[in-house]
Amino acid sequence: MKHLFINGTIFTGEEALQQAFAVEDGRFTAVGSTGELLALRRDDDIVTDLEGRFVCAGFNDSHMHLLNYGFAMTCCDLMQHTSSITDLQEGLRAFIAARGIAPGGWVRGRGWNQDYFADGHGLPTRADLDAVSAEHPICIVRCCGHCLVVNSRAIELLELNEDAPQPYGGHYDLAAGLFEDSAMSMVYTRLPAPTRGELKAMLRSASAALNRCGVTSCQTDDLCAFENLDYEEIIAAYRELQHEGGLTVRVYEQAQLPTLEGLRGFLAKGYNTGWGDDMFRIGPLKMLGDGSLGARTAFLREDYADAPGQRGLAIFTQQQFDDMVSLAHASGMQVAIHAIGDGVLDRVLNAYEKAFSACPRADHRSGVVHVQITRPEQLRRMRELNLHAYIQSIFLDYDINIVESRVGSEVAGTSYAFHTMKELGLHVSNGTDCPVEMPVALRGIQCAVTRRTLSGKGPYRPEEAMTVPEALRSYTIEGAHASFEENVKGHIAPGYLADFTVLDGDPLSAAPERIGDIHPLQTWLGGKQVY
Repeated sequence: MKHLFINGTIFTGEEALQQAFAVEDGRFTAVGSTGELLALRRDDDIVTDLEGRFVCAGFNDSHMHLLNYGFAMTCCDLMQHTSSITDLQEGLRAFIAARGIAPGGWVRGRGWNQDYFADGHGLPTRADLDAVSAEHPICIVRCCGHCLVVNSRAIELLELNEDAPQPYGGHYDLAAGLFEDSAMSMVYTRLPAPTRGELKAMLRSASAALNRCGVTSCQTDDLCAFENLDYEEIIAAYRELQHEGGLTVRVYEQAQLPTLEGLRGFLAKGYNTGWGDDMFRIGPLKMLGDGSLGARTAFLREDYADAPGQRGLAIFTQQQFDDMVSLAHASGMQVAIHAIGDGVLDRVLNAYEKAFSACPRADHRSGVVHVQITRPEQLRRMRELNLHAYIQSIFLDYDINIVESRVGSEVAGTSYAFHTMKELGLHVSNGTDCPVEMPVALRGIQCAVTRRTLSGKGPYRPEEAMTVPEALRSYTIEGAHASFEENVKGHIAPGYLADFTVLDGDPLSAAPERIGDIHPLQTWLGGKQVY
């Protein structure tokens, strides 16, 4: 029995639009005009009239944090309380009251951004959180996920003190309650660990939220989501949820393994790129190269223009990058490395060049996640090394406000170079880094096309804009390429997995500044409706 979808506006991935398609046994079996598809109809077939609605392949968020997103959904959403320190404090108090959290119970929040504080307060402090509660331990994480602040009760319970040396790739200030990048482990390793049931509930909620956004596949960094929990427990939670039918998004795990010893152990257990099936599969070794631009922890070649003497934080030395990348690559494992600053990108490219020279592989599909602050010669090196670019065009919504002040006009004038990457021949996939941003692909598409913030500020480097079809492909077929699945998903074509979304508007004909207002009406995974 087939399911025929007719009278639609079908973006298959190619320029020519189609009207209809057929689905059988979880895959597309035919694509064409409504008349052609109805000619294939049998008596027991199901027919759905799309009534002209726009349909494209399901969105593939090529870098995010699914488990962390599920956890963030259980926390105080500080994205809604980031206009001032007072707003943040009131949001936390309301959260404590609404959840009925008893004194001594942990209060977790995420999403604040000091750049949005109208009172010019700067980073929240331990004292600001003490004013919320002296009885509840409180931990709040910046929107970027690269720094956190705790209150005095949390410091007391976690037995934190100033005896610990400053870690490489991180920094902490106990008086302020501030922990940045690798220093955040000092807090995370001491926090209560979730149960497997709690992990599955987080993944179930996050998967459903992605489906509501038209997302059917994600490439997600989860193995270090809870540093006090063994990654085997996270893999087991995924597999159990899959068998229970609660995993409604295809997962390609970007396996963050922060030590050489941990990588060796992972490989020794038989895990490697490709392990798993079409619902949960191990992807690349993921490395966290530096911090974020907003927190001024992205590692730059030169000082921050608005913070002389600061260059940010590199999480790994050149030798550590070399050792990790060489081992993974020689073992046949794909690699994806977070690099926001141009300083850390130099180290990343050096490590790839060394590994590829020692062990040539024709189709490694390794790449760089974020690729934000770049110089022209670095992008040329990426092309020479045949690296994949995992961008987040939605970051323009915030970064347009800060990029020039952070790095200066010269470097800002060569960064976020999405069109240049395509012109050089790089594969460029798109994502949201959720929960840094919400997993709304259409907002990212709008930013990629307009090179403006969602509110219209800009344009910033309009010569680097994508066309709407290019942006759609960056969220579909290019994401599939990043996971070696470009012949399996990302197109609406015979033989491909029937993952697709039906939208309430047509991004190809909509005003570019309104694309982000388009919403999914339905999401289908393997021919089954999941939203």
